[in-house]
Amino acid sequence: MAELNQVCYRTFHLDPSWTLDAYESVGGYKVWRKILQEQTPPEQIIEELKTSALRGRGGAGFPTGLKWSFVNRAHPGPAYVICNSDESEPGTCKDREILRRNPHQIIEGIAIAGYVMNANVGYNYIRGEFYEPCERFEAALEEAYAAGLLGKNINGSGFNFDLYNHIGAGAYICGEETALLNSLEGQQGKPRFKPPFPANHGLYGAPTTVNNTETFASVPVILEKGGQWFLDIGTPNNGGTKAFCMSGHVNKPGVFEVPLGTPFRELLEMAGGVRDGNKLKAVIPGGSSMPVVPGDALIDANMDYDGIMKAGSMLGSGAVIIMDETTDMVKALQRISQFYDIESCGQCTPCREGTGWIVRTLNRIIAGEGRDDDLERLKSIADNIEGRTICAFGEAAAWPVQSFLKHFHHEFEHYIKHKTSLVGQA
Repeated sequence: MAELNQVCYRTFHLDPSWTLDAYESVGGYKVWRKILQEQTPPEQIIEELKTSALRGRGGAGFPTGLKWSFVNRAHPGPAYVICNSDESEPGTCKDREILRRNPHQIIEGIAIAGYVMNANVGYNYIRGEFYEPCERFEAALEEAYAAGLLGKNINGSGFNFDLYNHIGAGAYICGEETALLNSLEGQQGKPRFKPPFPANHGLYGAPTTVNNTETFASVPVILEKGGQWFLDIGTPNNGGTKAFCMSGHVNKPGVFEVPLGTPFRELLEMAGGVRDGNKLKAVIPGGSSMPVVPGDALIDANMDYDGIMKAGSMLGSGAVIIMDETTDMVKALQRISQFYDIESCGQCTPCREGTGWIVRTLNRIIAGEGRDDDLERLKSIADNIEGRTICAFGEAAAWPVQSFLKHFHHEFEHYIKHKTSLVGQA
């Protein structure tokens, strides 16, 4: 896969060759210069992205070309392009690597989006804990400005585009696009009601397009090689490659860029297989907010949006968390639920109160004080969070509870009945 990785992300695997010279040596900014020189019609760029079947790499999987078509280029006043680099989903670390190893490809993708949306200002909203990626992206911005690739009248085209790094304060909720916009404006990072959607009423009330880091990084190569080329790498409705974060009980955890549609079995082999030769027990295929599935339900699945859906979960951010036979699923859910309890912004009552109830109930079960109706109560709480909050955080907190109980109900029952874990019992 190394050769394919270089094609799709150019210098993705060539750190520390992250500089402008390194990026341009493999074709970087060629597309951006061509667009400005030829005044490429924005509609042509959008159609190429639609052909590519590039879907948002942040978790939702929304078609990128369609999203870019929502903004009216003839809008009065300013418009904005936002790169969501607030990578906070547990198990996810692929945007960090792209920011560290190839910041210029992200910059080129954001600038192209600014041109398409007739936006003259962009922001890279980056997670505050990403110290090294923050510095790396800032250094790349300085290089891009010095080379005349950003700023006023870029390459004599008459187009202006300024791009800024904005460092967040480490709140998971700010990965939700409207909470991110509020944070950028200096308000509390809490999600907004939709509609209106950001494409019509976003940052400072202006038309705004928000995409994930990996999504923007995919754009320059799509426009260089063609949308059909990108589509052919993946599968129908799932164009191109995807960076998967393999973590948990594997021998070689890391970030692996593979074509969408790659069998899960092959991806697991790339990560060295399950540690110590243990049996695969369960997988969370898209970050901690996605439903868990038993290992045998995923082992023959293809790693794309549709394949994971058929297996009973979602691709999400592409953070694949592997759990072997030694995993206590009750404690695993407890840890996930603690995260969502802590990270709830508190705006919606079902989420603010329900996440705490879930954690307290799980704590009691693990402490050997579980009650016969606790599992029914856990499911009821999760069901009453799902679909009853402003943003998808409610689903992120509810889906793990629902799926853990669905597939590993017997482990929870054992804890309540015997006051100890089923794992390790003869």
